[in-house]
Amino acid sequence: MSTCTTLSRALTEPLAATAGTARTWLLIEQPGPWGPDALVDSHLDPAVGRALEAATAGTGVRVALIRRPGRHADRPGAAAGHRAYLAHTLPGNAWVRVTERVRPEALLDLDFARLGAGLHDGRWEPHRGAPLTLVCTNGRRDRCCALLGRPLAAELVASGGSEVWEITHIGGHRFSPTLLVLPHGYAYGRMTAVGVKGVLAALDDGQLVTDGCRGRSAWDRPGQAAELAVREATGEQGLDALAVLADRGPDGIVVGHADGRRWRVTVAELTDGAPAPASCGALFEARPRMAVTGVVALTGAGQPPG
Repeated sequence: MSTCTTLSRALTEPLAATAGTARTWLLIEQPGPWGPDALVDSHLDPAVGRALEAATAGTGVRVALIRRPGRHADRPGAAAGHRAYLAHTLPGNAWVRVTERVRPEALLDLDFARLGAGLHDGRWEPHRGAPLTLVCTNGRRDRCCALLGRPLAAELVASGGSEVWEITHIGGHRFSPTLLVLPHGYAYGRMTAVGVKGVLAALDDGQLVTDGCRGRSAWDRPGQAAELAVREATGEQGLDALAVLADRGPDGIVVGHADGRRWRVTVAELTDGAPAPASCGALFEARPRMAVTGVVALTGAGQPPG
Protein backbone atom coordinates (compact mmCIF):
# COMPACT_ATOMS: atom_id res chain seq x y z
CA MET A 1 0.00 0.00 0.00
CA SER A 2 1.41 3.39 -1.01
CA THR A 3 2.15 5.94 1.67
CA CYS A 4 0.93 9.53 1.49
CA THR A 5 4.46 10.71 0.73
CA THR A 6 4.85 8.24 -2.14
CA LEU A 7 1.58 9.39 -3.67
CA SER A 8 2.44 13.08 -3.22
CA ARG A 9 5.78 12.62 -4.97
CA ALA A 10 4.18 10.61 -7.77
CA LEU A 11 1.66 13.41 -8.33
CA THR A 12 4.48 16.02 -8.18
CA GLU A 13 2.41 17.94 -5.67
CA PRO A 14 3.94 21.42 -5.25
CA LEU A 15 5.58 22.30 -1.94
CA ALA A 16 5.21 26.08 -2.16
CA ALA A 17 2.62 27.69 0.12
CA THR A 18 1.94 24.60 2.25
CA ALA A 19 3.58 25.67 5.54
CA GLY A 20 1.58 25.68 8.74
CA THR A 21 0.76 29.21 9.87
CA ALA A 22 1.95 30.81 13.12
CA ARG A 23 3.61 34.12 13.84
CA THR A 24 4.89 32.88 17.20
CA TRP A 25 5.70 29.34 18.32
CA LEU A 26 5.65 28.01 21.88
CA LEU A 27 7.72 24.81 22.06
CA ILE A 28 7.61 22.67 25.20
CA GLU A 29 10.12 19.89 25.80
CA GLN A 30 8.19 16.70 26.52
CA PRO A 31 10.10 13.38 26.35
CA GLY A 32 8.36 10.07 26.05
CA PRO A 33 5.70 8.90 23.60
CA TRP A 34 3.34 11.23 21.76
CA GLY A 35 -0.16 10.36 20.65
CA PRO A 36 -1.97 11.67 17.56
CA ASP A 37 -2.99 14.85 19.42
CA ALA A 38 0.16 15.20 21.48
CA LEU A 39 -0.90 18.14 23.65
CA VAL A 40 -3.56 15.95 25.24
CA ASP A 41 -2.05 12.52 24.52
CA SER A 42 1.46 12.44 25.99
CA HIS A 43 3.06 12.75 29.42
CA LEU A 44 2.08 16.42 29.42
CA ASP A 45 -0.93 16.89 31.70
CA PRO A 46 -3.87 16.81 29.24
CA ALA A 47 -5.70 19.48 31.23
CA VAL A 48 -2.72 21.79 30.71
CA GLY A 49 -2.58 20.88 27.04
CA ARG A 50 -6.26 21.70 26.55
CA ALA A 51 -5.86 24.96 28.46
CA LEU A 52 -2.88 25.99 26.30
CA GLU A 53 -4.84 25.27 23.12
CA ALA A 54 -7.71 27.43 24.38
CA ALA A 55 -5.45 30.24 25.62
CA THR A 56 -3.54 30.55 22.33
CA ALA A 57 -6.55 30.33 19.99
CA GLY A 58 -6.73 33.41 17.78
CA THR A 59 -3.51 34.94 19.15
CA GLY A 60 -1.11 33.94 16.36
CA VAL A 61 0.71 31.61 18.78
CA ARG A 62 0.99 27.90 18.00
CA VAL A 63 1.96 25.32 20.62
CA ALA A 64 3.96 22.15 19.90
CA LEU A 65 5.92 19.58 21.90
CA ILE A 66 9.58 18.85 21.21
CA ARG A 67 12.11 16.23 22.32
CA ARG A 68 15.69 15.35 21.53
CA PRO A 69 16.18 12.71 18.81
CA GLY A 70 16.89 9.18 19.98
CA ARG A 71 15.19 6.59 22.14
CA HIS A 72 12.29 7.93 24.18
CA ALA A 73 11.95 6.00 27.39
CA ASP A 74 8.46 5.93 28.84
CA ARG A 75 9.11 7.68 32.16
CA PRO A 76 6.05 9.67 33.26
CA GLY A 77 6.87 12.56 35.55
CA ALA A 78 10.63 12.05 35.29
CA ALA A 79 11.39 15.77 35.13
CA ALA A 80 10.26 18.45 37.54
CA GLY A 81 10.58 21.12 34.86
CA HIS A 82 10.68 21.42 31.12
CA ARG A 83 12.73 23.49 28.71
CA ALA A 84 10.57 25.79 26.63
CA TYR A 85 11.14 28.13 23.71
CA LEU A 86 9.24 31.10 22.36
CA ALA A 87 10.00 32.07 18.77
CA HIS A 88 8.62 34.95 16.71
CA THR A 89 8.94 34.74 12.93
CA LEU A 90 8.14 38.13 11.35
CA PRO A 91 10.91 39.67 9.20
CA GLY A 92 12.89 42.30 11.07
CA ASN A 93 11.68 41.06 14.45
CA ALA A 94 12.54 37.37 14.47
CA TRP A 95 13.70 36.12 17.87
CA VAL A 96 13.94 33.06 20.11
CA ARG A 97 13.69 33.13 23.92
CA VAL A 98 14.38 30.11 26.13
CA THR A 99 13.85 28.96 29.69
CA GLU A 100 15.59 25.87 30.99
CA ARG A 101 13.11 24.67 33.60
CA VAL A 102 9.48 25.68 33.70
CA ARG A 103 6.41 23.84 34.88
CA PRO A 104 3.99 23.57 31.94
CA GLU A 105 1.06 24.95 33.94
CA ALA A 106 3.07 28.15 34.52
CA LEU A 107 3.05 28.74 30.76
CA LEU A 108 -0.64 29.63 31.07
CA ASP A 109 0.46 32.91 32.67
CA LEU A 110 2.05 34.06 29.38
CA ASP A 111 0.41 36.98 27.56
CA PHE A 112 -0.26 35.18 24.30
CA ALA A 113 -1.79 38.21 22.56
CA ARG A 114 1.42 40.19 23.08
CA LEU A 115 3.58 37.23 22.13
CA GLY A 116 1.59 36.78 18.93
CA ALA A 117 2.27 40.44 18.15
CA GLY A 118 6.01 39.88 18.56
CA LEU A 119 6.43 41.36 22.06
CA HIS A 120 8.35 39.16 24.48
CA ASP A 121 8.66 41.89 27.18
CA GLY A 122 12.07 40.57 28.22
CA ARG A 123 10.62 37.25 29.34
CA TRP A 124 13.12 34.37 29.53
CA GLU A 125 16.64 34.53 28.08
CA PRO A 126 17.61 35.14 24.45
CA HIS A 127 18.62 31.95 22.66
CA ARG A 128 22.14 32.57 21.37
CA GLY A 129 22.88 29.25 19.72
CA ALA A 130 22.25 27.93 16.23
CA PRO A 131 18.75 28.18 14.71
CA LEU A 132 16.31 25.62 16.05
CA THR A 133 16.00 22.79 13.54
CA LEU A 134 12.71 20.97 14.10
CA VAL A 135 11.91 17.72 12.30
CA CYS A 136 8.38 16.34 12.47
CA THR A 137 8.55 12.75 13.77
CA ASN A 138 5.14 11.98 15.30
CA GLY A 139 4.42 8.55 13.85
CA ARG A 140 1.21 8.22 15.86
CA ARG A 141 -0.16 11.11 13.83
CA ASP A 142 1.22 9.88 10.50
CA ARG A 143 3.59 6.98 9.96
CA CYS A 144 5.57 8.83 7.28
CA CYS A 145 6.74 11.33 9.89
CA ALA A 146 8.31 8.49 11.90
CA LEU A 147 9.61 6.44 8.97
CA LEU A 148 11.24 9.43 7.26
CA GLY A 149 11.53 12.12 9.92
CA ARG A 150 13.21 10.20 12.74
CA PRO A 151 16.13 8.92 10.60
CA LEU A 152 16.69 12.46 9.29
CA ALA A 153 16.74 13.93 12.81
CA ALA A 154 19.16 11.21 13.97
CA GLU A 155 21.47 11.82 11.00
CA LEU A 156 21.52 15.56 11.65
CA VAL A 157 22.50 14.97 15.28
CA ALA A 158 25.17 12.47 14.27
CA SER A 159 26.68 15.02 11.89
CA GLY A 160 27.03 17.59 14.66
CA GLY A 161 23.69 19.44 14.70
CA SER A 162 23.49 21.04 18.15
CA GLU A 163 19.94 22.41 18.01
CA VAL A 164 18.09 19.55 16.35
CA TRP A 165 14.75 18.60 17.87
CA GLU A 166 11.88 16.32 17.04
CA ILE A 167 8.52 18.14 16.96
CA THR A 168 4.98 16.84 17.22
CA HIS A 169 3.35 18.50 14.23
CA ILE A 170 4.03 21.25 11.70
CA GLY A 171 1.53 20.12 9.05
CA GLY A 172 2.00 18.47 5.68
CA HIS A 173 2.66 14.80 6.54
CA ARG A 174 2.65 13.94 2.84
CA PHE A 175 5.73 16.11 2.34
CA SER A 176 7.80 14.16 4.90
CA PRO A 177 10.43 14.52 6.03
CA THR A 178 9.28 18.01 6.98
CA LEU A 179 11.35 20.62 8.70
CA LEU A 180 10.83 23.98 10.43
CA VAL A 181 13.68 26.38 11.17
CA LEU A 182 13.25 29.02 13.88
CA PRO A 183 13.24 31.93 14.44
CA HIS A 184 12.66 32.72 10.78
CA GLY A 185 9.82 30.22 10.47
CA TYR A 186 10.59 28.76 7.06
CA ALA A 187 9.28 25.24 6.55
CA TYR A 188 10.71 22.67 4.14
CA GLY A 189 9.52 19.38 2.73
CA ARG A 190 11.05 16.21 1.23
CA MET A 191 14.32 17.07 2.91
CA THR A 192 17.63 15.21 3.09
CA ALA A 193 20.47 15.71 5.56
CA VAL A 194 22.53 17.33 2.80
CA GLY A 195 19.63 19.63 1.98
CA VAL A 196 19.20 20.65 5.62
CA LYS A 197 22.89 21.46 5.94
CA GLY A 198 22.59 23.68 2.88
CA VAL A 199 19.58 25.46 4.37
CA LEU A 200 21.40 26.08 7.66
CA ALA A 201 24.60 27.25 5.96
CA ALA A 202 22.59 29.76 3.92
CA LEU A 203 20.74 30.98 7.02
CA ASP A 204 24.08 31.58 8.70
CA ASP A 205 24.89 33.94 5.81
CA GLY A 206 21.49 35.65 5.99
CA GLN A 207 20.27 33.90 2.85
CA LEU A 208 17.29 31.68 2.06
CA VAL A 209 17.36 28.41 0.15
CA THR A 210 14.10 28.19 -1.79
CA ASP A 211 14.58 24.63 -3.07
CA GLY A 212 12.13 22.53 -1.03
CA CYS A 213 10.79 25.61 0.77
CA ARG A 214 7.12 25.43 1.74
CA GLY A 215 6.84 29.03 2.95
CA ARG A 216 7.27 31.25 5.99
CA SER A 217 4.89 30.44 8.83
CA ALA A 218 4.33 34.14 9.57
CA TRP A 219 2.13 34.40 6.47
CA ASP A 220 -1.09 32.68 5.53
CA ARG A 221 -0.81 30.36 2.55
CA PRO A 222 -1.67 32.96 -0.11
CA GLY A 223 0.97 35.20 1.47
CA GLN A 224 3.49 32.36 1.41
CA ALA A 225 2.80 31.87 -2.29
CA ALA A 226 3.18 35.60 -2.97
CA GLU A 227 6.52 35.89 -1.16
CA LEU A 228 8.01 32.85 -2.88
CA ALA A 229 6.75 34.08 -6.26
CA VAL A 230 8.53 37.42 -5.82
CA ARG A 231 11.69 35.59 -4.85
CA GLU A 232 11.44 33.48 -8.00
CA ALA A 233 10.76 36.52 -10.19
CA THR A 234 13.60 38.63 -8.77
CA GLY A 235 16.17 36.10 -7.58
CA GLU A 236 16.06 37.68 -4.11
CA GLN A 237 17.68 35.42 -1.50
CA GLY A 238 17.99 37.79 1.45
CA LEU A 239 16.45 36.11 4.46
CA ASP A 240 14.45 39.08 5.75
CA ALA A 241 14.39 41.13 2.54
CA LEU A 242 10.69 40.54 1.79
CA ALA A 243 7.50 40.96 3.78
CA VAL A 244 3.81 40.59 3.02
CA LEU A 245 2.45 44.12 3.50
CA ALA A 246 -1.21 43.71 2.67
CA ASP A 247 -3.46 40.69 2.86
CA ARG A 248 -5.29 39.23 -0.08
CA GLY A 249 -7.91 41.52 -1.58
CA PRO A 250 -9.58 42.00 -4.95
CA ASP A 251 -6.34 43.42 -6.35
CA GLY A 252 -3.99 40.83 -4.92
CA ILE A 253 -1.31 40.68 -2.21
CA VAL A 254 1.32 43.39 -1.76
CA VAL A 255 4.85 42.17 -1.07
CA GLY A 256 7.48 44.72 -0.05
CA HIS A 257 11.26 44.73 -0.15
CA ALA A 258 13.39 46.34 2.55
CA ASP A 259 14.78 48.73 -0.11
CA GLY A 260 11.32 50.15 -0.90
CA ARG A 261 10.30 48.11 -3.91
CA ARG A 262 6.75 46.73 -4.01
CA TRP A 263 4.98 44.05 -6.02
CA ARG A 264 1.32 43.12 -6.34
CA VAL A 265 0.84 39.36 -6.57
CA THR A 266 -2.41 37.67 -7.57
CA VAL A 267 -2.99 34.23 -6.13
CA ALA A 268 -5.79 31.77 -6.83
CA GLU A 269 -6.71 28.73 -4.78
CA LEU A 270 -7.23 25.77 -7.11
CA THR A 271 -8.33 22.17 -6.59
CA ASP A 272 -7.49 20.91 -10.06
CA GLY A 273 -5.02 18.18 -9.10
CA ALA A 274 -5.59 14.45 -8.90
CA PRO A 275 -7.24 13.28 -5.65
CA ALA A 276 -4.73 12.35 -2.96
CA PRO A 277 -4.77 11.77 0.82
CA ALA A 278 -3.58 14.51 3.17
CA SER A 279 -2.01 11.78 5.33
CA CYS A 280 -1.76 8.01 5.44
CA GLY A 281 -5.21 6.47 5.72
CA ALA A 282 -7.07 9.69 4.89
CA LEU A 283 -9.65 9.99 2.14
CA PHE A 284 -8.52 10.70 -1.39
CA GLU A 285 -9.55 14.27 -2.14
CA ALA A 286 -8.48 17.06 -4.47
CA ARG A 287 -5.93 18.97 -2.40
CA PRO A 288 -6.09 22.79 -2.68
CA ARG A 289 -3.00 24.54 -4.01
CA MET A 290 -2.04 28.20 -4.30
CA ALA A 291 -1.45 29.22 -7.92
CA VAL A 292 0.27 32.54 -8.62
CA THR A 293 -1.36 34.16 -11.65
CA GLY A 294 0.56 37.44 -11.77
CA VAL A 295 3.47 39.40 -10.29
CA VAL A 296 3.46 43.13 -11.05
CA ALA A 297 6.11 45.60 -9.89
CA LEU A 298 4.60 48.71 -8.26
CA THR A 299 7.62 50.79 -7.25
CA GLY A 300 11.37 50.91 -7.69
CA ALA A 301 14.02 50.98 -4.97
CA GLY A 302 13.85 54.16 -2.92
CA GLN A 303 10.48 55.22 -4.34
CA PRO A 304 7.46 55.73 -2.07
CA PRO A 305 5.00 52.83 -1.96
CA GLY A 306 2.12 53.01 -4.41
